[in-house]
Amino acid sequence: MKRYDFGKRSGFKVPRATIGAMRLPKDDDEAVALIRHAIDAGMNYLDTSRGYGDSEIKVGKALKDGYREKVILSTKWAPWITKIEESDDASADCTRKRIEESMKRLDVDYLDYYQVWNIVNRETYDQAVAKGGMVDGIHKAIDEGSVGHTGFTTHDSVENLLTYIPEVDWAEIILFTYNLLNRTYAPAIQAAHQRGIGTIVMNPVGGGALAEQSSVLKKLADDAAARSVPDLALRYVLANHNVNTMLVGITRQTDVDDAVAATQETPFSPQTVAKIEGFLDGMTKENVGFCTLCKYCMPCPQEIDIPAIMSCIYDYRYWDLKKTARERYNKHMKGPKADACTQCGECEEKCTQNLEIAKEMAFAKEHLAEETAES
Repeated sequence: MKRYDFGKRSGFKVPRATIGAMRLPKDDDEAVALIRHAIDAGMNYLDTSRGYGDSEIKVGKALKDGYREKVILSTKWAPWITKIEESDDASADCTRKRIEESMKRLDVDYLDYYQVWNIVNRETYDQAVAKGGMVDGIHKAIDEGSVGHTGFTTHDSVENLLTYIPEVDWAEIILFTYNLLNRTYAPAIQAAHQRGIGTIVMNPVGGGALAEQSSVLKKLADDAAARSVPDLALRYVLANHNVNTMLVGITRQTDVDDAVAATQETPFSPQTVAKIEGFLDGMTKENVGFCTLCKYCMPCPQEIDIPAIMSCIYDYRYWDLKKTARERYNKHMKGPKADACTQCGECEEKCTQNLEIAKEMAFAKEHLAEETAES
């Protein structure tokens, strides 16, 4: 794969598709073979984390036999995401301890990047950049020669990011979410790119959701002359010239091969991108007249997270992402679910969309719950 500037601050060059090591195979030998296949295919940036189970250990095994010299190796950690010890905090000293631990797990004597993991709000940003904080700890490691570069990953609001980006002279790369179903971060990606910060996209296939069979997305893929919905998703991200590279979460060899193939396809034309985005715009919750997640319906007397359930219904009904919707409803939602609804009507009185929420809760109970979901 052809390589391009990784922003303007590091001097690295990367291909448009690179390695995300969060979802590696459970078997060590299989994981090692898969990582090496990706590196051999040209994916030279590798992203892992202390918080990804045994990912660092598997990556370390894969980087033996000369493979370490073929990659730009990046790992990350933050105490607000994963505490290794109860006393963990965002101090420089604790960060240095975690850097050394990751290097031992990876069995390397040098990290190309060590990132602040998942800045999610102003509080975590302030902790990272405070005097004696995480960034200072990473810079100490850089001064000592064990780390080369730094940056951060984020799920913070675009509004906050647009205030951080002009002042993060220390950050050489930023990792954002961006895909067909979540274009929220496009303005922040553009702002970072314009300042020479390397831009990376996670979840280009929506964490696997865009690999699901969806009649709606299949038609969109056909209209864009894409080979499949995952091909559509990958090539849509690649069409954004503010994105330097996308992390492909690799679990099987086809994840690598499909990503490489997408980078070699003829790029979507501006007209095709406009057509795709016109369709996506028409499918927003506002335009289809569905729940906009304003949360005016809350709190529910039964403590049901109504907006979360409505979001699952939206994916099920409008995107035909039935498996994704059911999985999110059954495995990732906390607290009472739709079967706890007493149809008291309080939420409907407050709903800005005048939606029949009680009926929607009945729909969720019938179609999303594991014990009643359609086969």
